[in-house]
Amino acid sequence: MLRAKSLRKAFTLVELLVVIAIIGILVGLLLPAVQAAREAARRMQCGNNVKQITLATHNYHDTYNALPVGAYGCCWGTWQIAIQSFMEQDAIYEMYNQNGKFDIPDNSFRYSGAKNIAATSIRLDAHSCPSDMPNTPISTITSHNYAANYGNTGNAQQTVNGVLFEGAPYGTASSTNLKQYKFRDVLDGLSNTLMIAEVLQGKGGDLRGFTWWADATGFTTFLGPNTALPDRIYSSSYCQNLEVAGLPCAVSTTTNPTMFASRSRHPGGVQVGKCDGSVRFVAETVDLNAWRASSTTYGGEALQID
Repeated sequence: MLRAKSLRKAFTLVELLVVIAIIGILVGLLLPAVQAAREAARRMQCGNNVKQITLATHNYHDTYNALPVGAYGCCWGTWQIAIQSFMEQDAIYEMYNQNGKFDIPDNSFRYSGAKNIAATSIRLDAHSCPSDMPNTPISTITSHNYAANYGNTGNAQQTVNGVLFEGAPYGTASSTNLKQYKFRDVLDGLSNTLMIAEVLQGKGGDLRGFTWWADATGFTTFLGPNTALPDRIYSSSYCQNLEVAGLPCAVSTTTNPTMFASRSRHPGGVQVGKCDGSVRFVAETVDLNAWRASSTTYGGEALQID
């Protein structure tokens, strides 16, 4: 009898399998909730990054009575470095040599040149969305996740497929045209006009998100947020992520010029900062006409994205 009682204290194989199955079900239910909570935290951090950038830009404007230049040509500084001293990153700002633009007197002043590569090899945490994967497409030089508003078609294009360019708060400067704007130039209203939005970092040698370089410093709203349509760039070697989810690309043509959409790893939309300093999460289902209108500075549209 004692032996029989001791045998009854053990689990049977069926009972053990049932317990394992229950544990598996509970883990299966718990993991999506944990992942959702982590993404919510990452999205909150991303929104905080956008807020810090918009506030720093306002402080820049208060100091210099103008917004930063989007980029100086291809390679001699962007809005990203211009605001670093207003983001408590004076050391990085001072590390980047602001002289020698347009290869005068020599090319050591480029983002990849000897005078600046120490700065451009630093990953700027406040410019990096924690939901995306970091990339260094050229040697040690970093990519990031926030781009300036270059309008509905891109500031170099007046009309794209019938869509008329109607102003933007940022532009790419040449040696003869500074293209630096003020808040007073945003005739549609600061609360109605985008300042920055999320973009994704390309992988490997893909230069999307390479915001030390002019072409990647901005986004346009010709394409909707998180669109399945491809970004466009003039060299196939700069746009390689055909196999990466959420990063379609193709070589630009006369009818589809170089353009980059706002994209994110957040489910359902992208984070944006407006010229009034506010931050919004814009759904990827936003009306395309309203999205395009939100990027123009003198379009006079009444459409809103929120």
